[in-house]
Amino acid sequence: MAAAVSLAVALAVAPSTASAAPSDQPGGTTGVLDSRDLDRLQDRAAEVQDDLRAQQDDVAAAREEQAEAERAVEEAQAVLADKQGELSVHQRAVAGYASALYRDGGALSPLTLLLASGDPGDVLSAMGFLDAVDAHAAQVIAVAERHRRAAVEEQERAQAALDQAARRAEEVAARVAELEAAADAVTAELDEALEVVDGQLARLQAEQVDVNERTAANWRAYVDQLVAEGLAATPATALRAPEGGLPAGLVPVAASGGGAQAGAAQRPGQPSSVLVLPGETLTAVSAAMEALGKPYAPGTAGPDSWDCGSLVQSAYGRAGIALPGTQGELFATTAPVAPADVLPGDLVFLGTAEAGLGHVGIALDPRTMLAADGRAGAVVVRTLPGDQVLGIGRPSLPRRAAVEVPGPTGGALRVECGNTVYPPSYDGARSWGGYPNGLIPPSAMCPLGAAGHVLRCDAAAAYRAMSQAYAATFGGPICITDSYRTYSSQVRLYGEKPALAAVPGTSNHGWGLAVDLCGGIERFGTPQYAWMVANAGRFGYLHPTWADPGNGREEPWHWEYAGT
Repeated sequence: MAAAVSLAVALAVAPSTASAAPSDQPGGTTGVLDSRDLDRLQDRAAEVQDDLRAQQDDVAAAREEQAEAERAVEEAQAVLADKQGELSVHQRAVAGYASALYRDGGALSPLTLLLASGDPGDVLSAMGFLDAVDAHAAQVIAVAERHRRAAVEEQERAQAALDQAARRAEEVAARVAELEAAADAVTAELDEALEVVDGQLARLQAEQVDVNERTAANWRAYVDQLVAEGLAATPATALRAPEGGLPAGLVPVAASGGGAQAGAAQRPGQPSSVLVLPGETLTAVSAAMEALGKPYAPGTAGPDSWDCGSLVQSAYGRAGIALPGTQGELFATTAPVAPADVLPGDLVFLGTAEAGLGHVGIALDPRTMLAADGRAGAVVVRTLPGDQVLGIGRPSLPRRAAVEVPGPTGGALRVECGNTVYPPSYDGARSWGGYPNGLIPPSAMCPLGAAGHVLRCDAAAAYRAMSQAYAATFGGPICITDSYRTYSSQVRLYGEKPALAAVPGTSNHGWGLAVDLCGGIERFGTPQYAWMVANAGRFGYLHPTWADPGNGREEPWHWEYAGT
């Protein structure tokens, strides 16, 4: 009987084998994307990236050193000018004194004082005064000259420091130029490899669309058959205890371990029996079919993008069955069935012994499942890898007491919705879809509605909605200057602004999650900027704290998508 059911399911809902079949990992995860050549290129890019990051500190230090030296020279030059001025004042005073004596009949001397005065005491007093005046003038000029010479020496030292700082800056600039040349070289190779990946991905996506459409058509035909036979509204509660009796005309579905399966039935017929699933399951799977082709994005819950857990939760929520929204919680609480007994609508949990639980999807037959797949970057129909099935759960049955969820062992990285989750510190980190920063195939991105600008598809959908709301207030769409940046464009920008631009391969623009805006948004305090502050969060966008006023790097124009 189990074999008959499998045949019925295969005939009813499996994708036709007339053309393309669902891929093991849709999205181009074999071939060039995961090739050793691309990994080698990415490793080279990561090495250049690390060198540039280290060199960026040297650039900043050298520029600060040079700026400090320039300030010291300016200060020394100001002091020298001041001391030069003081010396000039004293020199003018002495010159004036000498001119006065010349004008009054020549230089004073003890003899002229004696001849001009009748009082010997006056002569002696005058002689002492002259000695004091001469001594004071000489002292004042000598002190001023010493100060001037000290200022000259300080100015010379400052200039020497500036010259040294300039040489240091030149050395750093030369090193940066070498690294930029290396980055340019590896970028050219990466772009060539990416072009191959993009072509491969575009072909796979076209094939995947065909699989998705044919699967959805087969499912609709199956549901239509149940509707025509009056079997589409059978409630889950009527199928949970087959040993206790089933609705008239239905018989149990055999379980692989003997006995009958709970949660399903069949109507006998020729050439095959018809599988009868609960009406809730039909509603849930049909709801999931509506999401086919929608973008995958971690942490999102529709309607424009999904992750694997939220898609399952939403689909069954449409059917009135409340489920948790993460792959771990679903595994922990969904009633288990034997893998050999998998039926359409069951939850399939994938993983490995090393990585633990890594994915959840909705079974369509024993060979395929529908899932928001991190590697595909979309909601797709994909083949079930038999060696990775950790368990099967049936949501139409009562939930079980929570069990432990298999996690990573031996230092393995966590897997979420089929995509490895790389920590920020991971060398050569790949993010959503398994792509490196700035090396995301164009076919994996979505347009913003502004010429040439693209983002990750969920971020793009949110941006378009936000721009539409903005236009209702300001009469036109959001002005945008920058969105996704390829690795090569990051290299180019870094070469232009090494002290300001992010090191190539680290920018949020390279993940397709950041935009630079204009039209008034690029200035703090404008009505346009105020609108973004008040409304961007509704669409999943935020202004990062590092770009806020007073945080050292003010960028009112920079906004990032953080999801809903």
